[in-house]
Amino acid sequence: MTLPDLPIIDAHQHFWDLEANYLPWLRDEPPIAFRYGDYRALKRNYLPADYRRDAAGLNLVGSVFVETEWDRRDPVGETRWVHELARQSRFPSVMIAHAALHQEDAADILTQHAGFPLVRGIRHKPRPAPAPGPIETGLAGSITDPAWRKGYALLEKHGLSFDLQIPWWHLPEAARLNAEFPRIAIILNHTGLPRDRKPAELNGWREAMTIFAAAPNVAVKISGLGEPEQPWTLERNRTVILDTINIFGEDRCMFASNFPVDSLVGSLATIYSGFAAATKTLGSAVQAKLFAGNARRIYRLPA
Repeated sequence: MTLPDLPIIDAHQHFWDLEANYLPWLRDEPPIAFRYGDYRALKRNYLPADYRRDAAGLNLVGSVFVETEWDRRDPVGETRWVHELARQSRFPSVMIAHAALHQEDAADILTQHAGFPLVRGIRHKPRPAPAPGPIETGLAGSITDPAWRKGYALLEKHGLSFDLQIPWWHLPEAARLNAEFPRIAIILNHTGLPRDRKPAELNGWREAMTIFAAAPNVAVKISGLGEPEQPWTLERNRTVILDTINIFGEDRCMFASNFPVDSLVGSLATIYSGFAAATKTLGSAVQAKLFAGNARRIYRLPA
């Protein structure tokens, strides 16, 4: 395992303090259904000191904090907390906040978030269909819900991007959303969420990713590549990494850890050394974009 020696801006990571703040999925019982299976190991505080320890040996120069499903009654509370965390520590560099776009208070919540200097965008996971196949449209909280789209349209007013986390079979819908609102940048989370490495799954995933990537104002985070009951390995993930870069191009892909969530499947060293090994033949200039340059530009990190 050879660690990359390039500067790294982690384009997707989380912090939480379960003693001070309420995150229902990490505090309540029973646990929710989770794509990696048993996640009880995450039910502990994870703060910048823990992140630095996990990143030992990596040239970590910045990070993008992404909302953590904090208490939905107080989404701006998380933004205040993150800003205080950043004041005390050099992490995170910027953040993606949460707003429930389909709710009546979306306009007010977005206005409040936009007043914080580190906020670059919003993530609100649209309601997904459980599997590929016919998709019912217009469901409350889904990407085709008129109320959700009304809230989504407000992002442009505030100059906010949108972090999209949705299974790959919804990406054609996301492409249509983007065509309707082409001035809102979309960053696709977790590589479009391929569930496994079976040929049928990856064929559908590639087709959907290609449809979504056709628009110039979309990007993707290569992250979240864990599978249930499977450790993170280069053997299982090399093809997904390289196919994503081939589909989106070297200027619209970012490497990200999804830590501490992906600590369930691998260490930071394992994941980043895997990224480096998978892309070694692309050359150091391309790797510099994937590890830091694209994230710095797309998320507008301070100099």
